[in-house]
Amino acid sequence: MGVPAETASPPSAPQHVAIIMDGNGRWARQQGRPRTFGHRAGVEALRRTVEAAGDLGLRYLTVFGFSTENWTRPPDEVNALIDLLRLYVRMELDRLEREGVRVRIIGDRGGLEPDILEIITRAEMRTAANTQLYLTIAFNYGGQ
Repeated sequence: MGVPAETASPPSAPQHVAIIMDGNGRWARQQGRPRTFGHRAGVEALRRTVEAAGDLGLRYLTVFGFSTENWTRPPDEVNALIDLLRLYVRMELDRLEREGVRVRIIGDRGGLEPDILEIITRAEMRTAANTQLYLTIAFNYGGQ
């Protein structure tokens, strides 16, 4: 005998969601487009996901975006992926800060270019006091 439907509590929403951003290049190839087209589409999907996470009241969102294994890709593709991090922060940081999103970038920072280190530091510092949504971006993390 179960609990009557009218008195049952609705399932609680998750507080933490993690997303592995994988398959964008394969998706683009299936569309007859270059792999970098898929990576750009993945960044747009991330932007929409962060916005939806806040709207849904999600507390923590972790995205795995660039693993240490990604360094073995062709240099043009690696550069395109790094450029997407630059672009995302440049385009979204003001909005993230304004909407209460705290940004943390985790992963190995050793060997990263100075401008990427500055971008990471700026994003983390500008959003350090925010508590609406905790966005963690795994960048240069070990995937194996």
